[in-house]
Order: sequence, then structure tokens, then C-alpha cells
Amino acid sequence: MLDRVEEELAKLLAREHRVRRTSDPRSAVLVMGVAELIQAGGERARPAICLTGYLAAGGDPGAEDALAAAAALELLDTCWVIRADVRDNAPLRRGIPTLHISHAAEHERNGWRGEPRRFGEGTAVLAGDLTLAYGDRLAAGLPPEARLLWDDLRVERAIGSHMESAAATEYLDDAWPGQCLDGCATGCGAGWYGLRHALLIGAALAGRDDVREAYEEYARALHAAWRIRGFLGGGPGFDGDAQFLRDVFFDAQARERAEETIAALVVRADRAVAGARIAPGWRDELGALAREIAG
Repeated sequence: MLDRVEEELAKLLAREHRVRRTSDPRSAVLVMGVAELIQAGGERARPAICLTGYLAAGGDPGAEDALAAAAALELLDTCWVIRADVRDNAPLRRGIPTLHISHAAEHERNGWRGEPRRFGEGTAVLAGDLTLAYGDRLAAGLPPEARLLWDDLRVERAIGSHMESAAATEYLDDAWPGQCLDGCATGCGAGWYGLRHALLIGAALAGRDDVREAYEEYARALHAAWRIRGFLGGGPGFDGDAQFLRDVFFDAQARERAEETIAALVVRADRAVAGARIAPGWRDELGALAREIAG
């Protein structure tokens, strides 16, 4: 089904680019930038999680709603990637220049009026808005329960990202993600809702409210394992203070304890779905997904 999600995204963006290019070439610029970023790759983590949760709950592989939801989740992720790149002034994403950098360079090459940086950042923010609008378009036709989860996810990601940024600005952020062990704390831009909502949307589309509790516990444990892995590996969101903490205070023994914690969290995720009414083969798939995400 992931291949079909890729096709859905490609068709949507190709159609939009064709329509916009015909009406006014300048209006196609935003679409082209979004398309290039999506086509450059990415983990497609949220679509994979959503579809695994959907199929594990007995969803129909041929259903269009699941494809639309998975594609919408990828567009939402792309929107937040674009905005994070602007906020962090990142030069590259997925091996290509970030949108605010490429648009600023275009502005400078052409000698246009105004500041190149402001133009680049403004254009990138609009590209993020456009990406989110496409996601909303795909999510508009989802059944009510899945649509409510989509709306809630959008709100949580916005508030979580702001609170995480504010905490870092005020020197109140904690480099060690210990708060994730008992559930994501308020203000986590990479909150567990990223996993939770994707799984629950899949369950809602399959009409399986009975797996909700198991999916929530699975997501909570897996999110904590993923965050600790990110800390150990210096992944996104774990530079600066986190690097200092790893280099100065995190010796081999501390790393070993962290690895043991990750392993225990993966076991906890397995147990969360062990008693759920899920086919054994899909229970194994959820276990494999947990190990992949936890590294």
C-alpha cells in the first residue's frame, strides 16, 4: 500500500503543477518545491505506521480512505519539515537545498527587490501552508472519527512545536528525554501523538475502536524508545546541550543502561499488542515496526 501512497502523492502534485503552470508559471513555483522535497525521499514513517495499524486491525487493503489518510499524514510531516528548516535555518534536507535557501538564492541571482533571506523564508512558509492545505484536502473525506483525530493531530503538532521552541529559548529544555518514559510531556514537538494518532487513524478507518487502548500503550512505549535512540545517536533535536551531555557525562555504562531501557520499551510495546484482537502475522509486523523505529 505504501507504493500506492507514493502514486497518490505524485498524481496530486503533478496535477496541481500542470494546472498552476498553465494559469501562471509563477503560481507553479510553490508546487514544484513541495514536489521536489517529497520526491527526494524521506522515511514515510507516519504513512507506514498508519497503514500497519490499519491492516493489523483488519482493514481492507483496497480501501481508498486509508490511502488518503496515509498520504495526508506524509503531507503534514512535509509541512513541519519545511517549517523546522526555516526555524533552524537548515541548509539541506534529504540531500537537496532547503526551500528557504533555494528561494533566497533565486532572489539574489535575479537581483529582485527586497531582502533575499526574507523572500526565501516567506516563500518557504507559504510552501508549508500549501502542503498542509493539500493534506486537509485529502483528509476532508475521511469518516468522522478519523477526521477528528486528524484535526487533533494538527493542533497538537502546532502547540507542541511552539512549546518546545519556547522552552529551548528560555533555557528550560531538558537534553535527556527521560520525561518520555512515562508519556510525552507537554511541550514536546516530537510528541508521542505523532505515533499515537497515526495508529488510531488506521484503527478508526478499520472500524476497530477495541484496539485503541493497545495502540496507545504501544505508541507511548515506542515513542520513548525512539527518543532515547535519537539522543544516543545525535538525531534531529538532540544537538547542543544533548551533545555536551553525551560527551561529558554519558560514559559507556550510561549508554549500556540506555540500551537496556530501549530494549525494555520495545518489549513493553510488544506486550501492549499481545492481547489485542489482531492476527498473529500482523502482531509480528507491529513488533518488526517497533524494532525498526527503535533502531
